[in-house]
Amino acid sequence: MSDEKYDEDARVLDSVSDLESDGETLIQSPESEDKDTLEEYDEAERLLTEEGALSKQKKWKDQKTRKETRRGRRREQRRRSRSGAQADESNSVYEMEEGYKDSSSNSSTDSLVLKQKAGLSTNAYPASYLRWVPFLVGTIFLFAILVYGAYHASTLSKAKETIVSSMSNGTHVFAPTTILISLDGFRADFLQRGLTPSLNAFIASGVSPQYMLPSFPSVTFPNHYTLVTGLYPESHGVVGNQFWDPHFEEEFVYTNTSISMQPKWWESAEPLWETAERQGMKTAIHMWPGSEAHIHGIDPTYLDPFDFDETLPNKVARILERLDLDTKDRPQLIAAYVPDVDRDGHRYGPNSTEIRATIASADNMLTLLVEGLLRRNLTEIVNLVVVSDHGMATMSAHRMVQLDDLIDMNLVDHLDGWPLRGLRLKNPDHDVPVLYKQLSDAAEKHGTFDVYTRETMPERYHFSQNPRIAPLWIVPKTGWLVIEKADFNIVDAIANNQVFHPIGIHGFDHEHPLMRAIFIARGPAFPHAPNSRVSVFQNIEVYNILCDSLGVTPHGNNGTLRLPLQTEGLHSDFADTSKTPNDDPADIGHADAEIEAGTDATSLTDPTATVDNDLPADKEDNVAEEDAKKNWWKYLHDQIEKAKDWAKQVMDSIKDNKANDNDPKPG
Repeated sequence: MSDEKYDEDARVLDSVSDLESDGETLIQSPESEDKDTLEEYDEAERLLTEEGALSKQKKWKDQKTRKETRRGRRREQRRRSRSGAQADESNSVYEMEEGYKDSSSNSSTDSLVLKQKAGLSTNAYPASYLRWVPFLVGTIFLFAILVYGAYHASTLSKAKETIVSSMSNGTHVFAPTTILISLDGFRADFLQRGLTPSLNAFIASGVSPQYMLPSFPSVTFPNHYTLVTGLYPESHGVVGNQFWDPHFEEEFVYTNTSISMQPKWWESAEPLWETAERQGMKTAIHMWPGSEAHIHGIDPTYLDPFDFDETLPNKVARILERLDLDTKDRPQLIAAYVPDVDRDGHRYGPNSTEIRATIASADNMLTLLVEGLLRRNLTEIVNLVVVSDHGMATMSAHRMVQLDDLIDMNLVDHLDGWPLRGLRLKNPDHDVPVLYKQLSDAAEKHGTFDVYTRETMPERYHFSQNPRIAPLWIVPKTGWLVIEKADFNIVDAIANNQVFHPIGIHGFDHEHPLMRAIFIARGPAFPHAPNSRVSVFQNIEVYNILCDSLGVTPHGNNGTLRLPLQTEGLHSDFADTSKTPNDDPADIGHADAEIEAGTDATSLTDPTATVDNDLPADKEDNVAEEDAKKNWWKYLHDQIEKAKDWAKQVMDSIKDNKANDNDPKPG
């Protein structure tokens, strides 16, 4: 059949499809279709026997394809005529399915006719339809996921809107505002000493874990940068209070601000104030480590440089002064660093009489702050978050190892860290494996320190993936020191009853009880029942929590927790299993042990026990949440004068002991 005849045949068939009268349609019989098929094969046979069979076979296939296309068009027209107007919707579905199938496939009707002619059985649901079942099921499943995702997103959006909505104190409108207070060196069990009525009442009214884990190493600068970036120290780059950078070929020393406050040390991360400022918020940062470094060229709107001598009442006045600014000038993030507990913990030790007064003073600072919020009617408008960065352990000359007795100090190029000892060797390729074996043998003998390379560092430390981390480390057990003889001769000190200073040290295993920190939060972004308890978490989570409280999008970080926090009940629901960590310097052989609390620990597991309650006994269990809030603020207000007088008496009693002491820097 020539191309011309094929085209003429197509035109004739197209015209036949138009011959309809009174709903009747001319339908080609199956026998006619069989005749066409036989003619096609005859034509194919003739073409194959002629010269150039292969090229003509191709021409025949092309003719066959075009003819099948037109035949399919005739079948579709006949089917539409049979089904009528009522089948329009099903036709659309059919066309969609046909578009998915191979173009050479026959319609279901043609398949049925051929099966009947071949004597084959027929099914109610042809295979061409069954192949679509997985597709349809998958489509329905995907649609269900999308619907759930949209619902979940809208729920989160509503929750976020609740958190970040503006509120009025009756005279001024406040955008979402969060005050962050860091009590450097405030160990978690300090809450059990009967010295912190305000903090314990804060726990009773807010949400908190039993304690918060710092990051490794548990020293001030790395952990304060973790708190405001959500990154492990190995990720944000401030890996210690003192370390060597092989790229800069320079040493970071936190006490030398001309070096440590250069941006280059900090710019592997984005701190919270930068996150907020980039998203249009004003921030006020008071003495926070790293805040003076001009990171990425973005400074807080209001910045107070470090002042070691600033008093706690002045800090409170500074915070309230920021809240009193006009709306257009008022910061939404206020972060304040409080070094006092860390300072006196180093100077006198965490078990001293002096530290008791300092702990009470820090607690009184919170009372003064809350009273200022109460006067401004901001207690239910401003979020208040109190954290610490690490704990503290007591040192003794009887718990020391002389580094010079372990290695040849002439092999060492740089010593990083304190109390951890990071060794950078002059010939690392040769000496690192040699000294690693030598020190590991000594560690097994002494049992008071561990030895790691970057490759063998415990994964839970997250302390290996940064060139600022030395290739070889001596990690003392908590409460022990490895020290150079030039700095402190252990044998001579013991012989002469010499006391090692500082008396208090931190920086050890971040999971040890003596290193535990605190996290307590309260405010509109924390809509939890009073006294709520959450599972223990690490301080990498704080950044996300603070971002959510402000309604800003966090920068990339290692944290996973988001607001609202998932609680595990109330502190009062749990049996009192709290223990005071063993920190007795005379207990040389059990540095990692714990002993039962010597003071009342109910203030942590049931903080409401410390709160005055004038309600009748039969109504105590039925106090509404709002009443609980009011009682807490009233309690703080009523305790102000008591706390002031008590702290003054204690401070006066030890004033002479402090007068001639040196001032160690926070660490």
